[in-house]
Formats: sequence, C-alpha cells, structure tokens
Amino acid sequence: GKVQLFVERVVARSLSAMAQAETLKFKLMSAMPVRRAAMGIIRNAIEAGAKGCEVLVGGKVKGQRAKAMKFRDGYMIKSGTAAKTFVDHAIRHCFMRAGCIGVQVKIMLPQDPEGIRGPSQNLPDVITVLPPKE
Repeated sequence: GKVQLFVERVVARSLSAMAQAETLKFKLMSAMPVRRAAMGIIRNAIEAGAKGCEVLVGGKVKGQRAKAMKFRDGYMIKSGTAAKTFVDHAIRHCFMRAGCIGVQVKIMLPQDPEGIRGPSQNLPDVITVLPPKE
C-alpha cells in the first residue's frame, strides 16, 4: 500500500488550461482588473498556437451583484467527440473577500502530427484533397 507519485513537466504551459486557470486565479487574487487578466490569458494561448480560447469569470466580480463575464477569441468547438479531444478545460475557484469567484478556461488545441502540443488526428471537418490517379 505505498503511494508512488510521478511528476512530469508540461510541454507547452500556454496551451494547458489548468496552468492558465491557476495563472488567472492568482492574477485576480492580486487585484488585477478582470478584463485585463482574462485578455492576457487569451492572448498568451493564441500566441502559443491555440486555435481558440474562452475564459469565463463568474461571481461577485465588482459590486454586490454577481454576474458572469465571457471572453473569447478564435475557433472553439462546443459539441461532439472533437470537443472532448481538442478542447482542454479547467475550472478553479477564487476565494475573495466579497465571495467566491469561479474561473473557467477552455483552450482549443492545435492539430499536431507528433501529438505533443495537441491531438495527432485531424478535425472531422478537415478535408484532404488527393491528386487524381492516372
């Protein structure tokens, strides 16, 4: 009954939704404006090669009334098997003085033939035209 723990370094930190959600959480904890923090996360992911990124922040962001803010950029698949394989998502809770703020980050990974930065298979809507046979 011993527990073994293996730790492996994340290859592309900007394409990891979990790492980006933690970054956004710490940015919000340090009183950074929500829009600026979320747009920084999106810009970071898109520059790293992601096809799309979506950030949801919900709760008592400013003021007493709770609301949800959604920031997105690029191409994002929402349904089907492709959404499960290509979209990396993470949810974190940020405990502030006023209450709890929920942070959700979704990153659409690029297609990578080696399978390192993203899934190795193509999206189902990608069509490859082969040269005609003679």
